Amino acid sequence: MNAKEKILEMLKEVEAIKFGDFVLSSGKRSGVYIDIKQACTHPDILAAIAEQMAKLARDVEFDRIACVELGGVAIAVALALKTGKPYAIFRKRKKDYGVKDDLVGEIRKGEKVLVVEDVTTTGSSAISAVERVRARGGDVKAVFVVVDREEGAKEAFEKINVELVPLLKMSDLR
Repeated sequence: MNAKEKILEMLKEVEAIKFGDFVLSSGKRSGVYIDIKQACTHPDILAAIAEQMAKLARDVEFDRIACVELGGVAIAVALALKTGKPYAIFRKRKKDYGVKDDLVGEIRKGEKVLVVEDVTTTGSSAISAVERVRARGGDVKAVFVVVDREEGAKEAFEKINVELVPLLKMSDLR
């Protein structure tokens, strides 16, 4: 069993792949819901995801990992522990207290950044991370995602010149 098959089997074992009628964060309706956040609460699954992403990351030159709360946080932390690279978390919205920022951590001008995400449909959440990294002077090298639902994210990333690298695709789940 290869790493992709192992991760898929683990997701099935914890019922992270659900069938029914769901509204996704993109607003689209789907008969399949992929709950990577829930799956990542299992240390063995999170470790397997981080291990596979770390292997793929060997081909990418990067200084820092970035994600958007909440879906990418556990993945970013696990990958940071695996690679020794620091990470940054973008909030969905700026907070209105404390330092009033939308970023936990930092993105330095000229840094090469690897963005991680749990699931992409249209790619809008990860694209917001790419745009915010670029606004701070960072250079996004790739977006790694656990599952690409194959509903337009790949094409959206191509338009902004960023490679989308999924561990699994929706077509793998069938």
